[in-house]
Amino acid sequence: MPVLLSVSIERWPIAGAFTIARGARTEAVVVVAELRDGPHWGRGECTPYARYGETVEGVAAAIAGLREAVANGLDREALQRVMPAGAARNALDCAFWDLEAKRSGRPVHALAKLPPPRPCVTAYTISLGSPEAMAEAAAKAAGRPLLKVKLGGEGDPARIRAVRAAAPEAELIVDANEAWTPADLAANLQACAEAGVTLVEQPLPAGADDVLAHMARPIPVCADESLHDRGSLDALSGKYDAINIKLDKAGGLTEALALAEEAERRGFALMVGCMVATSLAMAPAVLLAQRARVVDLDGPLLLARDRPEGLRYDEARVYPATRRLWG
Repeated sequence: MPVLLSVSIERWPIAGAFTIARGARTEAVVVVAELRDGPHWGRGECTPYARYGETVEGVAAAIAGLREAVANGLDREALQRVMPAGAARNALDCAFWDLEAKRSGRPVHALAKLPPPRPCVTAYTISLGSPEAMAEAAAKAAGRPLLKVKLGGEGDPARIRAVRAAAPEAELIVDANEAWTPADLAANLQACAEAGVTLVEQPLPAGADDVLAHMARPIPVCADESLHDRGSLDALSGKYDAINIKLDKAGGLTEALALAEEAERRGFALMVGCMVATSLAMAPAVLLAQRARVVDLDGPLLLARDRPEGLRYDEARVYPATRRLWG
């Protein structure tokens, strides 16, 4: 029986607004790929990102464009060759993994020769705002062990000081989303170091980050927008201490697992991140998170509601998916 591919676009409201250096959003728009083979079915979810030239409609169309190829036998391994890294391949790659698990009766971690996943501590995001607003949000989340603080340029030293004062015990990581410049880089890194920040993500724009190779970094710096798949790693050496692997950038769990292995071989620390999305998008990333120094899989916590069979979040811990959700 041929495998049937279907694609859908879903909108999930965000609780309040999610604000980073590039702007604010009030909903997460995701694309879901579903594969059906008689009684078996598999799903994968992705979040198209305009920063990488993606649109919801374009990603949905790219997935749908493989409907005939899938029916004619295209599998997960062949997918890596016919579709580039990005959100579209992520949704379909994860759907193939899920379908393989349903067909075989074996969980994805066993198929991938990984140990059974365990709960892990995830960061919780503090959106960009005024120092006062960010301090208020940090105070409400101060009991969490790990906070991810969104920064955005001018005034960032005051923001990180305010967050640290409001959450004195939490580990802080910072995401500048490419908003800093060579002129303010040293001052912003120093302010973060003084606040006890343990990691800074993507301080400079991708492609304009050479200065990182020629300065002493007071805290580790992590590549996000500068990293996609294994082909990105050569350009990161000497500039970054860690990499943030996101399935939507890597193009799915298959490439993400290979990327993690190669990055570790080269000496990079690992962070696993996400877009704002439902638990269906987080479930494969939980497998990857088992080997990461920093885990940032709080996407569903930022939504007004999640899927009924969504991941279990117990305070700061996220638990592996049930078979009803994925894998």
